[in-house]
Amino acid sequence: MKKLKLVGILAAVVLIGGVISIPLINNHTAYKVEKKLCETPLPEKTELIESISRAGKLTGNGNGMQYFGAILIRSDLSLEELDAYYSGYRSNEWEYLVDIQEGQEIEVVDHSTLQFAEQIESKGYYIVYSWGDGNSLLKEIDIRGH
Repeated sequence: MKKLKLVGILAAVVLIGGVISIPLINNHTAYKVEKKLCETPLPEKTELIESISRAGKLTGNGNGMQYFGAILIRSDLSLEELDAYYSGYRSNEWEYLVDIQEGQEIEVVDHSTLQFAEQIESKGYYIVYSWGDGNSLLKEIDIRGH
């Protein structure tokens, strides 16, 4: 009887631990996308202001976990110059995307309110962002992807 109780407690701990750890692991996967952006050398006349990441169902229709990372930069360079610079780091069409950032809210994220802390009240701010990929099993069982 004690063995059965011990097995039940162990099963409950594993189940609860799994439920808690899956979102943490997916958050860490999104953080790695953010970290990669932060570690990328900045072009001249450009300053890193802040960075952010998020895991969840962030854009599009249907089910699916997405991993998003972004940096906010301030630069004297144009959008075209920045895009040309970051295109050298792209290994696919979902990495190192550059856009003008107006206001705090990140517009490319549809299903969640995601915003920078920095007050953006002038020109010269840009967002550089990437969509990452993670473990397919963890993508499927994280409720935030549905």
